[in-house]
Amino acid sequence: MSSQTSTSANPERSDEDSEAIAPGNTVDQLVEGATNVLTKPRMRGWIHFYSAWLAIITGATLVSVSWAASSPRAGHSTLVYAAATVAMFAVSATYHRVQWKSEAARNLMKRLDHSMIFVFIAGSYTPFARLAMPQKTGMLVECIVWGGAAAGILLKVCWPTAPRWLGVPLYIVLGWVAVWFCPTILHEAGVAAMVLLATGGVFYSVGGIFYALRWPDPWPSTFGYHEIFHAFTVVAAILHYIAMWFAVFYTGTGAWLTATGG
Repeated sequence: MSSQTSTSANPERSDEDSEAIAPGNTVDQLVEGATNVLTKPRMRGWIHFYSAWLAIITGATLVSVSWAASSPRAGHSTLVYAAATVAMFAVSATYHRVQWKSEAARNLMKRLDHSMIFVFIAGSYTPFARLAMPQKTGMLVECIVWGGAAAGILLKVCWPTAPRWLGVPLYIVLGWVAVWFCPTILHEAGVAAMVLLATGGVFYSVGGIFYALRWPDPWPSTFGYHEIFHAFTVVAAILHYIAMWFAVFYTGTGAWLTATGG
């Protein structure tokens, strides 16, 4: 994910942290391109690059075990989650690692990068909504998160230069929808799952705040505030991944499903 504050306000930031350049402004495009090559932190994108590969392996494990040991419904639900996770990390890594020569391509990837965060949030809710909630409650949650994700994507596509003070709160609010359904999650997925979800949510939120504030920015040329944000998202994703196992294999009675259960 990238901010939309002008590079001129902070010459040490790459073009990923600036507003989209107006089409046809060749001079600005050349300046932005040179700035991107010279000032992008060396670690930019690598955290999500390796996380994408890890997500493929861990996601495939979760889906296959869920499908075989629980139910096809569990397999379908975790597949949505795994696909959303891989897509978010892969798109982020691609956007941040590639030196985009075409401004149109860069702006397109920027929109996609921001949009995939909404997809990831909704995808993360899907296993809990389908497996750890009563049917009507789960359907309500899915409508809220996927509807919110669609609205967020529409915002990013139609207003790619929206200020970060608008975009970041949208991510955080959508991510904390689970607060309204804590009793259900506690009963159906257990205390451990609830703690993991809450802790992961804190990491996502704090990382988002750091990103919005552009602070702390310890080593701007190597590992800056954006890399800290990416690192926080990975820690949060790991915590939520563990929670997914509880959503699949834990029942409201506190017992784990057996291989013949589901």
